[in-house]
Amino acid sequence: MSLELPRSAIIVLHRLQIDGPMTPKDISEKVDLAPRTVSFALRKLVRHKLCHKVPNLQDMRQPLYYVDAERARELRMKYEHVFRQVLM
Repeated sequence: MSLELPRSAIIVLHRLQIDGPMTPKDISEKVDLAPRTVSFALRKLVRHKLCHKVPNLQDMRQPLYYVDAERARELRMKYEHVFRQVLM
């Protein structure tokens, strides 16, 4: 597994690991990134199978994104130095 993730994707992944499943709108508000940037980051994370999208039964317009905890943990262990730099 290589680290081909933009800075925004690392930030979004970290926030999802801490806070659990969220909608793109919630993520955008929590990490103070533009909604378009969050959408781009989520597409990258889904493509790398680090998170997955599921329907939000409370609001079908806003899907929820869940982290694949095991894959995210493996990535973080392998690239801890990169995560530290981005998340400072």
